[in-house]
Amino acid sequence: MPFTRYSEAREALARGETSCERLVSFFLDRIAAVNPALNAFVDVDAHGALAEARRLDAALASGARPPLAGLVLGVKDLVCVAGRPLTCGSAILGDFRSSIEATAVERLRAAGAIVIGKTNCDEFGMGSSNEHSVHGPARHPLDPARVPGGSSGGSAAAVAAGLCHAALGTDTGGSIRQPAAFCGIVGLKPTYGRVSRWGLVAYASSFDTIGPMTPDVELSARMLAVMAGSDPRDATSCDEPPGDPVGSLAEGVRGLRVGLPTEYFAEGLDPSVRSCVLAAVDRLAAAGAEIVEVSLPLTRYGIAAYYVLTTAEASSNLSRYDGVRYGRRALGARDLQEVYTRSRDEGFGDEVKRRVLLGTWVLSSGYYDAYYGRAQKARALFRDDFERAFASVDLLATPTTPRPAFRAGAHADDPLAMYLEDVYTVGANLAGLPALSVPCGTVADAGVELPVGLQFLAPRLREDLVLRAARVIEVG
Repeated sequence: MPFTRYSEAREALARGETSCERLVSFFLDRIAAVNPALNAFVDVDAHGALAEARRLDAALASGARPPLAGLVLGVKDLVCVAGRPLTCGSAILGDFRSSIEATAVERLRAAGAIVIGKTNCDEFGMGSSNEHSVHGPARHPLDPARVPGGSSGGSAAAVAAGLCHAALGTDTGGSIRQPAAFCGIVGLKPTYGRVSRWGLVAYASSFDTIGPMTPDVELSARMLAVMAGSDPRDATSCDEPPGDPVGSLAEGVRGLRVGLPTEYFAEGLDPSVRSCVLAAVDRLAAAGAEIVEVSLPLTRYGIAAYYVLTTAEASSNLSRYDGVRYGRRALGARDLQEVYTRSRDEGFGDEVKRRVLLGTWVLSSGYYDAYYGRAQKARALFRDDFERAFASVDLLATPTTPRPAFRAGAHADDPLAMYLEDVYTVGANLAGLPALSVPCGTVADAGVELPVGLQFLAPRLREDLVLRAARVIEVG
């Protein structure tokens, strides 16, 4: 597949061996051939992508050299692209089209990226398998009987299958890293606030993060360098510059102390995944890192705290979908209350309803202090847990997921089992830390070689550390 790697495409563009229009045409043909089996893209903007490619070709011919020229990009359908459909994987938004463009998309376009389409996702980002989408499930590129992970499953499948150079995902509790691990690509969740959330449809506002999903570490670093930075439209955005994420990759891990949290290697971890991850950690040691054992004792409370807090925020954020201002409106309603209840009942899927009801309950009178208040205190203790660990190590290495990609429908009747798929990823979101999943090998399952992800976590604003460590794993 020519130029499916952006590094190759960028060099070919510089040598005049290809054009942005040819790159876009190649990916459009590939989407037409492969996407019907994967359902990774839910909207393809062929006309807009080709027009943008021609404009970029003219700019390149005149001497312009934007840093991401010719990067063909998929965008998760929770992130606004001006003039394109925005469904969030839900029936409640109907045929809504966004009138605004997310800051992250704006900055990538300004750097030369070309948006080719919107990718599938679990409804409003609520899921770990991409089975909860009004567009139908996305499928794993290596085995269509398996899930690609979620909620950014469409983005992960699209990148892994070579349908675009890279994609944007969003991560509330692992929704970039878990599908990246399942599909064998790199998924970076930046520090909370590092990348503006303007134009990201909110699930849980104090958790949500936009990040890149790429075939390699260098491209994640390049995209982060472009997207990061303060945004006056997002009061939570950080104004500290990201430094030089690409240049830092050459620094390696020599002299770094890498912690292995014992709680992430305990009961519940598939033995084959454990062996694969530990073999990758040995490569870090061979590259000069010091490997030490650490403890994060509050890890076992992470899922409980996460689902109390995120569902509470979701119940508030999703109240705007009421059938009045935009999106689906129930027909034949007799009064305003019936408009609200029927529109939401008809428009939301079962998983969204489950989380909204749970969030409303934990915020209700008599339960607020017992659940929401205690979960907020637990979140503060989680941050302390990580700070104590980072007092003795530079970064942490863990499995990204407890097992490789599972079969579609495996957790259909057991929501708790689905929630536990995020057991190793929610901690970074509770504490607002940067985290990255990088492929570290494969394991055999029912005759299929499935990717395994190694997760790195670092202190706030130290994306350079997780990128450096991931680069060592990538190059072997």
